[in-house]
Amino acid sequence: MSRTATTSLPFAGAVAATAPIFTTGLAFLLLFWRPIATLGRDWLGNPEAAHGLLLFPLALYLAWRRGLLPAAHPQARLGLALVAAGVALRGSSDLAAELFTMRLSALVAAAGLVVYVWGLRQLREWWLSQALLLLSIPIPALVLGTIALPLQLKASQLGAWLLALRHLTVQLAGNVIYRPGHALFVTEACSGLRSLTALLALGLLLGGVRLRTIALRAGLIAATIPVALALNGWRVFATGFLVYFVDPKFGDGFLHLTEGWVMFVVAFILLAALTEALVRLEQWWHPSQAAA
Repeated sequence: MSRTATTSLPFAGAVAATAPIFTTGLAFLLLFWRPIATLGRDWLGNPEAAHGLLLFPLALYLAWRRGLLPAAHPQARLGLALVAAGVALRGSSDLAAELFTMRLSALVAAAGLVVYVWGLRQLREWWLSQALLLLSIPIPALVLGTIALPLQLKASQLGAWLLALRHLTVQLAGNVIYRPGHALFVTEACSGLRSLTALLALGLLLGGVRLRTIALRAGLIAATIPVALALNGWRVFATGFLVYFVDPKFGDGFLHLTEGWVMFVVAFILLAALTEALVRLEQWWHPSQAAA
């Protein structure tokens, strides 16, 4: 056999090995390019979806950090079934022009590929990355409006109550707090939905990294909801107090945005402290799981 023929064998083997991977990747991009592209545009252009710019690379990093299980157990039939479900969801959501399920279909198909190549155990190993990817998909507009309005009203009620505790004469009408000579509007952007989404992701991340017990993880994630509501109500109170007694500029613009960031830092500190308390509880309650 000639030297050329000998050296071409490894190259042919490499091509044969990588061809299925390349073909699968190309097919995935062709099928799911639209949901992927629109999701990227939302991350870049929609403030309500900007958290995806952080969650997506973080999810990939956590999956890489967890790595692959030592012994892979491919489950071809289950994997193909999940891929087929993702493709079917992609087609039906395209007909209905529903972006959330269209984007969700890409995650379902990607999960199917993982199961096909490495098995269901590997998919469970990457549960935290999957949850973060799910949170990176913007909430549908219909659901967003349904959730935002009650949050607006709750923030307005709590803010008005706190202002009344300071012996200020206030009157609440829906999402408007009236005071003689002033009216403070609690807009949809101040509903706290953005901070709630960010805190849910933060609670999920802290629970997934620091805790081992499912019940304590669920408790930490559930705790993000009252923390977000309480701090957003406090933000409305602080805004109203500063607008009335310091400067009306605190009601909008850079100063108002700064208040939101300060409140998020406070929420982060509270969740970090709660996580540390739960870690100590876990060490006392289930020392074997905590040490795992």
